[in-house]
Amino acid sequence: MTASSSIMISVETRLSDDMRAMIGELNATLGSLTPDEANYSMSAEEMDGPETTVFVARVDGKAAACGALYRHADGIGELKRFYSRPQFRGLGLARRILEHVSELAAREGLTRLVLETGHNYQAARRLYEQAGFSECGPVLDYPESPYSVFYTRPLRAA
Repeated sequence: MTASSSIMISVETRLSDDMRAMIGELNATLGSLTPDEANYSMSAEEMDGPETTVFVARVDGKAAACGALYRHADGIGELKRFYSRPQFRGLGLARRILEHVSELAAREGLTRLVLETGHNYQAARRLYEQAGFSECGPVLDYPESPYSVFYTRPLRAA
């Protein structure tokens, strides 16, 4: 990326070829790092419902990173499918997508964001902790697992 590179973050369809490719890469990466019983991957098709909003970061038009808000009952939003392609890591794209997800959740009146991530995903854990998330016990219907770390952060209405 150069100083003149263009970064755009917007809501995109989950079923585009770009998203299918990124989700495939993400699932392959998670599959190599996490045992099957602790891997909570979702396909692009499973993300294609009204409860899910997917943000995509593009660098010079190329799909570079993604992240989603999945809405649950009781004002809870779950962060899902955060991923940056290797060649675009270090650009702050995940942090920017997280800001978009948080703003949308607050505008919609959600009161809390939660997530599950792998115990060995250090970059993800740093991102969430720097964004004000606190480690907590299992959230939603996730089971206790030595391979999972759970986070929560309250939201204020926008």
